[in-house]
Amino acid sequence: MLNDILSLLPFSSRSRHVLSLDTPPRSLSPEKKVPSNLPPPADYKDIFPPSARENLKKAAETCSPAQKQKLTDGPLNEAEFRKSIMPFEADYRTCSPPAYTSTGFSADEIRALGDFPDYAELSGVPLPEHYKDFKIETALARPYRPFRWAYHQTMSLTKMENDWWLELENTYASRIAEREQLFEKHGKLVLNCLPGSELGCKEVMEMALQFLCARYPQYFQLSYSAEKGHVFHNGILKTETVTRDMHPLHVLLHNVPEDFAVMLRNPEDGHYYFRAGLLCSSLGWNVDTKLGLQLKDIHKPIPDYKEKMEFSMDR
Repeated sequence: MLNDILSLLPFSSRSRHVLSLDTPPRSLSPEKKVPSNLPPPADYKDIFPPSARENLKKAAETCSPAQKQKLTDGPLNEAEFRKSIMPFEADYRTCSPPAYTSTGFSADEIRALGDFPDYAELSGVPLPEHYKDFKIETALARPYRPFRWAYHQTMSLTKMENDWWLELENTYASRIAEREQLFEKHGKLVLNCLPGSELGCKEVMEMALQFLCARYPQYFQLSYSAEKGHVFHNGILKTETVTRDMHPLHVLLHNVPEDFAVMLRNPEDGHYYFRAGLLCSSLGWNVDTKLGLQLKDIHKPIPDYKEKMEFSMDR
């Protein structure tokens, strides 16, 4: 969307014939090396994620007249865009024009959209339906059975059900309290961010709060005033969060019992790097050990990752 947060393409595996260890492949003489099955290194520097600029006009309909004057749905100047990508560690709030994200939005346009823009229009992903019969006191987690079939090492991508991105259950309050305690005890091991992740963190937080307000309006609301800006009202915890007074990851920490990892595209090489995260449930690692690493380096300990998954994940 505004700032590309890791986009992945479907991964499919191809079966391979098992070769005998006693003799070389029939197509090769014994003195020749067996060719590698790995694809050649790919250059992603000039490959960009899909743009959603065509949705800018619709998203601007909910903006004020002053904001609309700064927004345009005109075609992107490709030459200017390619030479004006925001540096990896740049803060969109202070970038001088021309400056663009890798999805083709200018820093001026992002600032004009302001806080809590219409992400449903910008992304093309509709908000969830109101869950009218939901009661937090009796809500149970939906069963998750990842190993119903024979296991194959793939990216395991499935189509997201819009209504079930963020699920709540009757342990909501205790889980939020537990996550807050983990942060108090471990700090940057569970929550941290690097320069340049400001927009990605803001986008994730705002999308999450918009989702909760649309899915569970009986418990969550967003209000706005000139004095405080946007305020998130949590009817379960009986709290109010002034979003502009708190880092987006801390807003999530206090209201959303889910883990978030923000992967951002580096314009210098086109690869994705772990730039910010709120992770309280990781096993064998923590935010501090992986922050700043490229996708392939994060997964280096995983057996067969390089041979079977690295190319598809990077692509």
